[in-house]
Amino acid sequence: MLIGKAGVATTSISTADADSIEVRGHDLCSDLMGRLTFTEYFYLLVTGREPSDDQRFFLDTLLIAIAEHGLMPTAQAARMTQAAAPDALQGALAAGILGCGSVVLGTAELCGRLLTEVTAEVNQGADPAEAVAAAVQRIREDGGKVPGFGHPLHRPVDPRTVRIFELVDERGIAGPHIDLARRFPAAVEHAWGKPLPMNVSMPIAAVLLDLDFPPAMIKAIPLLARTGGLLAHLAEEQQRPIGFLMASHAEAAIAYRRSDGESGT
Repeated sequence: MLIGKAGVATTSISTADADSIEVRGHDLCSDLMGRLTFTEYFYLLVTGREPSDDQRFFLDTLLIAIAEHGLMPTAQAARMTQAAAPDALQGALAAGILGCGSVVLGTAELCGRLLTEVTAEVNQGADPAEAVAAAVQRIREDGGKVPGFGHPLHRPVDPRTVRIFELVDERGIAGPHIDLARRFPAAVEHAWGKPLPMNVSMPIAAVLLDLDFPPAMIKAIPLLARTGGLLAHLAEEQQRPIGFLMASHAEAAIAYRRSDGESGT
């Protein structure tokens, strides 16, 4: 992000007049509508280019992989907001999206940064396996966690990760970032002394990077995907509400404790 004196104020995304709408140099009505899928259109919007077959296929695959995962905190926040403000669908959706951070959904962005850093070292002559091992060891020594590893439910493997890599092999699109991602499990196991499951965030980042998706927009994929999942939860909340039920269960599950350390009655 550039901060300071602005340059020429322009946008290359879209413009419109009384008779037409132009998006990324294409006429929206006569060219894009009826020809592109939404996935292809999203890729065009973000990058300015129409996707290749592989880019479209894997963008679809990754969006499907991350769109829905049950009553996660994002879905709970959205549903309870919907219960409290049933006339504000946009507010309930926003409540869920605001919970997409470095623990839930934002991990793909962190994986992308890690893969980019290690790739830079490899491009300067480092051995790939050694570069991955060194990066993992630095994280371990700093008391951190390797992004893209560990999952509270999916053990010993995340089935989404397995499927993405199967499709990568079937379509033959593996590049340097996918190669590095596949080297991380052994390095993580060595540093932690036990295997940790690679969750879906690492292959999402690796595939997007190898297919030339903008690194700074990796987080956009989980955000866009989870928007679809949250809207499904909100549609169900309107028909079969559980928002207040979840809130009451939270009240029942959490004990009140006075600041002096004694339990309340």
